[in-house]
Amino acid sequence: MEQLNYEVLEKSGYDGYILKKAPVKVLQFGEGNFLRAFVDYWFDLANEKGVWNGKAVLVQPIANGLAGLINKQEGLYTLYLRGSENGEKVDRKRVISSVDCCLNPYEKEDYDRMMEIAESDDLEVIVSNTTEAGIAYDPACLFEDCPPSSFPGKMTQVLYRRWKAGKGGVVILACELIDNNGRELQRCVNRYIDQWGLESSFRDYVNDECIFCGSLVDRIVPGRVRDPEEVSRMNEENGYEDQLIDVGEVFGVWVIEGPEGLEDRLPFRKAGLSDKVFVVPDMSPYKKRKVRILNGAHTGFVLGSYLAGKNIVRECMQDETILAFMNKMLYDEVIPTLPLDKDDLKNFAAAVEDRFNNPFVDHQLMSISLNSTSKWKARNMPSFLAYVEEKKELPKCLTMSLAAYIAFYSNGLSALDDDGLKAKRPDGTEYTINDDRWVLEFYWEHRGDSAKELVHAVLSNEKMWDQDLTKIEGLEDEVVRDLVMIREEGAKSAYKSCL
Repeated sequence: MEQLNYEVLEKSGYDGYILKKAPVKVLQFGEGNFLRAFVDYWFDLANEKGVWNGKAVLVQPIANGLAGLINKQEGLYTLYLRGSENGEKVDRKRVISSVDCCLNPYEKEDYDRMMEIAESDDLEVIVSNTTEAGIAYDPACLFEDCPPSSFPGKMTQVLYRRWKAGKGGVVILACELIDNNGRELQRCVNRYIDQWGLESSFRDYVNDECIFCGSLVDRIVPGRVRDPEEVSRMNEENGYEDQLIDVGEVFGVWVIEGPEGLEDRLPFRKAGLSDKVFVVPDMSPYKKRKVRILNGAHTGFVLGSYLAGKNIVRECMQDETILAFMNKMLYDEVIPTLPLDKDDLKNFAAAVEDRFNNPFVDHQLMSISLNSTSKWKARNMPSFLAYVEEKKELPKCLTMSLAAYIAFYSNGLSALDDDGLKAKRPDGTEYTINDDRWVLEFYWEHRGDSAKELVHAVLSNEKMWDQDLTKIEGLEDEVVRDLVMIREEGAKSAYKSCL
């Protein structure tokens, strides 16, 4: 079977949208599964709608990457978007043609090509997703390096070359999963300007003419299909061999933090994608929406669900009691505390149920359980505290989720070793709890406590919560009651008691 390229695709009989040639308007640092299933997909849709006519040149951030494969396939790859929408199974595919090629800047020819693109009149946007560690200042990077090892160092060189060529500023869209990603990237670039002694007029160009945007990306991308038989089936069905098959969930939202008028410089609103990709002056409410609803739902129900015998998220969505518990927690206790349009929040929560019910993803509850102490503090506690402040009462489901967290960390403890804290489900199945070492040692030291003693020790531990939760009226007694119910009647019955 022939490997995918434009000629092979045409011979395969593919009848979907394809754009063979277009000017390079995007320089993209990162060539991995996520960007190809997310950013390049949105640009591909904008091309199809006839409002953009542009291509992206990808740059692999490190010496080892996908440039060879991407270029062999002439930038083409098959993207499968799979999941559930309105309770219905969805499995869509399209060949993405918004990628021109991929450069390895650690090879001189590709480094020079990157700098040619920096000087181009066509360049409009620079995108990045160089992992959480990518946006970091490394003083070992020198202006003479070709290239510098750090991504912000490469960015500074690209912008400097563009400024020297007299070209206008660009829009920079940072997609790394760190707080204030755009501002942090801009800060690193300014540090290199200082370190390298670059002109003050270049600094003005960077900070006044270029727009550094933070962004919030939301799409689960499992990426590479690992089952050889499924890959073979896909290739047979497509009529070509594709070594870059990418898989993402159907749901996708890209919130870009930027100034008024930015949407006119980007193609997404014109392409009718403004409900999926949009610009806001402050993305923090949308980050709260994702953390408290999507991530908070996970942390809120998975620990008790695991004790109730469930193993993957989809199983939980197919259990009436657990699903009802999650929805009551989201709609009655979390959404009322968030500063966004309530209809928007309810739509997002409805999509969460579909996402968790994805028939193509076996999301293990134990993988979600990692570091649940800090997760409950970051994802659930803000909603809990806001509810108590506004309603002057305890939220039943969030309080129960706190008790379930304590139950998960204390159930049948048998050992603490290098792998973690050994515990047991009610059916006797052993599981290993993974968290910060001091957290595991805390629960191990309290393994002989009564429910009342343990709850007091947990809630009063200011290292865990940055405050003494026993000071919240009625909370200690309620968590004790919930913990006893989970231990004596089972987590599912305890969840049911909240409904």
